[in-house]
Amino acid sequence: MSSAKQSGKVRGFQFSAWNLLLVIPLVVLVTPLFNLDGPRLFGMPFFYWFQFAMVLVGVLSTGIVYWATKGKAVSDQPDRLSVDDLDAGSGE
Repeated sequence: MSSAKQSGKVRGFQFSAWNLLLVIPLVVLVTPLFNLDGPRLFGMPFFYWFQFAMVLVGVLSTGIVYWATKGKAVSDQPDRLSVDDLDAGSGE
């Protein structure tokens, strides 16, 4: 299935600067950056409490991106595809 249309334009992902906030939760996947024992917080090693904190940061950044981009139109042009063009089971 191709996202190309008869006019030759490709639609799909539209870049927004807000999407760059979604890189922050990905930093948590780089374990060597925070694979430390200290400083401890309430007796919990840094490795664990930092992960808990990053879960909250990830939820917050995802929420911010959602609220900032939810009303934004994906395209300025209306979609002019017919129902037959949208049928995924057409076998073309």
